[in-house]
Amino acid sequence: MAALFAGCGADEPAPKKGLKPLVIKEQTSSVTQGTGGFVVTWAGVISNPNRWHFGENVAATVVGKDAAGKEVVRTEQPLDAVPPSGALRFSGQAMASAKPAQVKLTFTPAKWRRAARIPSAFVPFPVSAANTEKLGNGSYLVTGAVANPYQKAATSLVVTALLRDKDGRLLGGASTYVDDVRAGTPRRFVLTVDGLNAAGPVARTEVAARTWGSSARPYEELALSGAAVPTTGKPKTPPFVNDRGNQAMPEDHRP
Repeated sequence: MAALFAGCGADEPAPKKGLKPLVIKEQTSSVTQGTGGFVVTWAGVISNPNRWHFGENVAATVVGKDAAGKEVVRTEQPLDAVPPSGALRFSGQAMASAKPAQVKLTFTPAKWRRAARIPSAFVPFPVSAANTEKLGNGSYLVTGAVANPYQKAATSLVVTALLRDKDGRLLGGASTYVDDVRAGTPRRFVLTVDGLNAAGPVARTEVAARTWGSSARPYEELALSGAAVPTTGKPKTPPFVNDRGNQAMPEDHRP
């Protein structure tokens, strides 16, 4: 299965003088047989080279075609805002009516919003106790806990896990939501990365959390609330008896 990728506004000029377009650092996709058709899964990393601006309202269009060139799947995935001098790790999944021989991702150019705080105010959301377990049939279970470094509670965070081989090559990924994350109370997450039966052995898992939504507003509101007092407390929510993953699907409507 071939995969073609186009960058964010690769043929577009910089939207404003002095601002650079978002950069597609890496991407991958896979196709597996599902119960109701073929499952197309993709993952990647987009970086923002601009120090003082958020990249907002970016959307990915995913198109899969069979060997004869017939389109068998098309979906649009709204992406979350990319912070200044930061990166967005994303993933998505869609069903195809027939097996795609080629999958192509294209991206709309970002709209730019000047950050309300200095770049150092947008600190990452700490992830702890991350664990990856091989389930078989190309699936991996990823669990862990995400914390909130700000005084204000995070209404909803997106946790994305990217799986890599021993050389660091991106193999696949998946995402899930964690709601109402308060300072000092890490919340557990669980997700399943599928579609890696044709990939090489997984050697490393990279997990990152971000605010949910195409706008920078949720992240800015957290940063404006100020940093919380650091804590080393363990998650207060009990572990799952039987961990079962779930994923954030690309058809979700983002504000």
